[in-house]
Amino acid sequence: MSTNTSIPAINLAPWLSVSNAKEAIDYFKAAFDATELYLLEDDNGNPHIAQLSFGGADFWIQDDPDSTPELVSRGSVRMIVTVKDPDSVFRQAIAAGATEVVPIGEEHGWRIGRVVDPFGYHWEIGKRLSG
Repeated sequence: MSTNTSIPAINLAPWLSVSNAKEAIDYFKAAFDATELYLLEDDNGNPHIAQLSFGGADFWIQDDPDSTPELVSRGSVRMIVTVKDPDSVFRQAIAAGATEVVPIGEEHGWRIGRVVDPFGYHWEIGKRLSG
């Protein structure tokens, strides 16, 4: 595999369309202790686009009811969040409004579980097991 040193560092961040940006921002702050890095409001002062971050991982939220997974069934995108303590983050996401899809367990060298957030996105929450 060749390495192209002329390409600058790349940051890839998911962009999630949701039916209610305010609810989504509140959920991600509660579920993952996310912080707001950027907020664009519509003419009525409602959040339209927001950039959030947790643990250094950035992602975007857009108020766009026509393209949310809630309306087009489960989307083809699934997030994976790798953390030191997946059990507590999993519980925090559930407490904030997520629904358990796969309980936390150990499989294939990971301690991992999956939730679906109130907006239809699936989140794998886990950590790689050592050894």
